[in-house]
Order: sequence, then C-alpha cells, then structure tokens
Amino acid sequence: MRLIAQRGYEATTLRDIAREADVSVGLLYRYFPSKQAVIIALYDELSTGFARQATLMPRGRWRDRFVFALEASLHALAPHRTALRALVPVLVGGPEDGVFAGGTAFSRVRVQRVFEDAVVAATDAPQQPLASALGRLLYLMHLGVLLWWLLDKSPKQRATATLVALAGQLLPSAALTLRLPLIRQFVLRFDGLMHDALPSGQPSE
Repeated sequence: MRLIAQRGYEATTLRDIAREADVSVGLLYRYFPSKQAVIIALYDELSTGFARQATLMPRGRWRDRFVFALEASLHALAPHRTALRALVPVLVGGPEDGVFAGGTAFSRVRVQRVFEDAVVAATDAPQQPLASALGRLLYLMHLGVLLWWLLDKSPKQRATATLVALAGQLLPSAALTLRLPLIRQFVLRFDGLMHDALPSGQPSE
C-alpha cells in the first residue's frame, strides 16, 4: 500500500511489491495473484476493523448512531488515507476492483449492514421496510463523506470534521421529514434503485 501511495495504482507492479517485501514473486503470486487481490484484501481488512469498532455503537436515536458509525469509519481508514487517495480512481470507477465491483461486494455489504443496524436497532427506528432502506441510504451518504475526506486538503482534514458536525445538526430535521409520505416513498424508491445498480446488493424488503 505504501508503494501504491508513492507511485500510483497503475505504476505499481507485483514485482515491485515482491522486491520491496523481500519475498519471491512466486510466493507473492501464491497469496496475491493480481493487484485486484491486494485491493480486495485491503477492503476485507478495513471493513473487518470497522465492523469491530461498530460493535461499540451506543443505544440511542438513529441520527446519533449514524454519526457514530461515520466517525468510526473515518477512524478505521485514517492510517491508510495516503494510499487510499492514490486509489480514488479505482475505488470510484474500477469495474473489477472498485468499491462497487462484484468481487468486493462482501466487504461493502459488511459495512452497509452497520449503517442498516444503526437505524433498525435505534430507539426511534421507523417501521420496516423504511428502517432498512434508510440505513442503506445513510451508507451511500457515508461513501460521499469518505470521498470528500480523501480529497480534503484542509489542515488535518478540518473541512471533513466540519461537514460531519453539520450533518449531525441537520439530521434532526431529516428525521422529522420522514413523517411525510412523499419522503418515505422517496427513500424506498431510492433503495430499489440502489439494489438494481450495485452487484450483489441487499434486496429491498
């Protein structure tokens, strides 16, 4: 990941990685037959760490639990921010190894479930299927914040911290809008689109 951070994804070869790790190319290929395998391993490691942190999510309102999950995600990714910045084109658009690729769906679903649980198990959770659909929508919002964070050039990513704080201030109003039938229908319809668009996505309930 350090080599990818320094040289970029395309310019880094498995031979370079083997040389830097002081192992044979054959041994490296045994565990990582492609750069895609490296990215999948990274997704798996980071999503597992995030899911572990998410077990500490306190009981309470879904908006507070969402902010907790969002901050936990940023904390889990922080040690790898430089490498992840170099991977932005792959993370966003790679058909084989991006965030939305079929081969990485297991990692995406693991993280997505945390955000679903943040709503479903909240003390003010809306009724199903709206609760799960809202959780999946919040997962997509979280991805948007992560992209902002990766591109944030402010000192110590101060702009991202401000964005998270603003989200926390706006969410109470968002919770009130869920009482409107039009907003509930929007969330459910958007969830259906998400299911159609993402490989191995969770079905709408």
